[in-house]
Amino acid sequence: MSTLYVFASAAQPVFDIARVIEDAQADGWDVCLGLTPTAARWLAGSLDGLAALTGHPVRWDGRLPGEPEVWPAASAILFAPASFAAVNQWALGTADTFVVEVVAEAIGLGIPMVAMPCVSAAHVRHPQFERSVETLRGAGVSVVVPQEPDLGFPWPLALSAVRERIVVG
Repeated sequence: MSTLYVFASAAQPVFDIARVIEDAQADGWDVCLGLTPTAARWLAGSLDGLAALTGHPVRWDGRLPGEPEVWPAASAILFAPASFAAVNQWALGTADTFVVEVVAEAIGLGIPMVAMPCVSAAHVRHPQFERSVETLRGAGVSVVVPQEPDLGFPWPLALSAVRERIVVG
């Protein structure tokens, strides 16, 4: 079974993550959930249920030296919602959270990735955001920027982009 890492930042759509996990599982993925520390705080009351849903521990922090890896290797990664800060940190290589560290390394490993930022229209107009998106695209990441960022988060589009990148097997 192919493994999809679903990573999420602290943005309103993170509260729909259980449904997204279920949709990915219906597509045949074994899903592992990683969160930024703030997203983990937002979902603190749901973490046990999300771990039960995926069958894997929810992670928001790296392993200690000598600790075994608890997730299977990723076949693909979906980073959604990806915050303004996470997109810029990823593109700049300033990996100060577990999920940004993993996606930064995944570029070098050639793991297929899709990112869907959840940022305001004002953030989209920030010059660093455009540079970061182009940097990630240049590194092979499919970055899907919603056309109407202030009108809601298009989860089906994010999962469709993952389907286009890799066939589940």
